[in-house]
Amino acid sequence: MLVSYYPKAGKERELLSLLQEHWPTFDRLGLVTAMQPQLWRAYDIRARREYFVEMFECKDGNSSDVAHQSPEVMAIWEPMGPLLDNLQLSELDLLGDGAQG
Repeated sequence: MLVSYYPKAGKERELLSLLQEHWPTFDRLGLVTAMQPQLWRAYDIRARREYFVEMFECKDGNSSDVAHQSPEVMAIWEPMGPLLDNLQLSELDLLGDGAQG
């Protein structure tokens, strides 16, 4: 998963605090692989705004459904809603062997 979180102005710190609990919660519930997550602070040069990008690997196709039924995950996701202007969820598929060419 590659997730881009676009916070409302002034909500960046609050959102980052929730994001720092996101993957550990998924991990405790067995919803992700052992691949360590990546979390970036990004800056859209054209829109002149900060946002966050998170990359992690779900254990399987059912992880999202289980997460939506989990009070621990919802305790993170529900407070995120009012902090966000936008949220982009992307599933990634590696093409070829990963080599450029």
